[in-house]
Amino acid sequence: MSDCVYERLRAFLDRMPGGFPSTDSGIEIRILRKLFAPDEAEITPHLNECLEEVSAIAKRVGRAESEISEKLEHMAREGLIFRYRDEGKTLYRANPFVPGLFEFHQHKVDREFGELMEQYMPHLGMLWATVKTKQLRVIPVDSALDALPAVAPYNQVREFVKKQSLISEAPCMCRREYALMEHKCDRPEGLCFSFGDVARYVIENGMGKQISVEEALQRLNLAEESALVLAPANSQEFQCMCCCCSCCCHLLKLLQWVDRPVDHFQSGYQATIDPELCTACGTCLERCQINAIKNGGSVMEIDPARCIGCGLCVSRCPAEAISFDKHPGVAAPPADCSVLAKKVKQERGLA
Repeated sequence: MSDCVYERLRAFLDRMPGGFPSTDSGIEIRILRKLFAPDEAEITPHLNECLEEVSAIAKRVGRAESEISEKLEHMAREGLIFRYRDEGKTLYRANPFVPGLFEFHQHKVDREFGELMEQYMPHLGMLWATVKTKQLRVIPVDSALDALPAVAPYNQVREFVKKQSLISEAPCMCRREYALMEHKCDRPEGLCFSFGDVARYVIENGMGKQISVEEALQRLNLAEESALVLAPANSQEFQCMCCCCSCCCHLLKLLQWVDRPVDHFQSGYQATIDPELCTACGTCLERCQINAIKNGGSVMEIDPARCIGCGLCVSRCPAEAISFDKHPGVAAPPADCSVLAKKVKQERGLA
């Protein structure tokens, strides 16, 4: 089958909030060929972004419901589309590329896929940079917020986790990719969290394992010890959260090369070093994932244009020389992922 079916799929994915832009090299088509068989690529654009029953999808595809039901179930197990079961009904919807197809492919990733993604992600990053509302935000580590008088509930990650009825942990797709490309990263491979319906999907399809609230809180401690940035969707209620390092995370790797990373991540906080207290020990320099800190000689210095407010430097400063303050005028994130998606689509001219 020609590339036409894959180009139709690419255009379909590009109309979703996160996008999937074309490139001069056609690298995106090679990625889709790795993920989708031709028949799967033909079926997927007939799905919607909202959950629906098999009968509606089969009607649009123009095939028997029994045939499409079997095909959709297989595609859901492979991470190509999303499946939701409720009260005896099975519903399906399309997966966006990121977050979605990329992360759900972690059980089948190989070196070639990692190399393709390394070439493609700068193109996706350039698209994201054109949208005012950011796809992701940073949640500070809790220990960096201890001294602050008032912290919004959506910035208290441990309290968020305690409220969850179902949590999954999966291997980090980025770290798995770079391990296959012989990059050495000493951070834990896991720590990719999902919650609620997405967690159920991950567990049912063998992409990750169920963990308890207590285990999730322990994993958050490990993430902080490992200097990982907590990055969920840019919404108050979210269903996925990455724990990112700059040597593997595609987005953090890109942000190391821009002048103002703070413009590309929704961030509510800013770290500041008190030169009177700083001993220039370098602990913060080692923990920063975004090159926001430099050695100024007798003291460390933070570039406010680079700081994304993760709090990793605050939580481990032995001299307690780093303060953490709110960014003035930063609006609360959208209420949930559906509101975020609608807002991003409007800004991209898709709604």
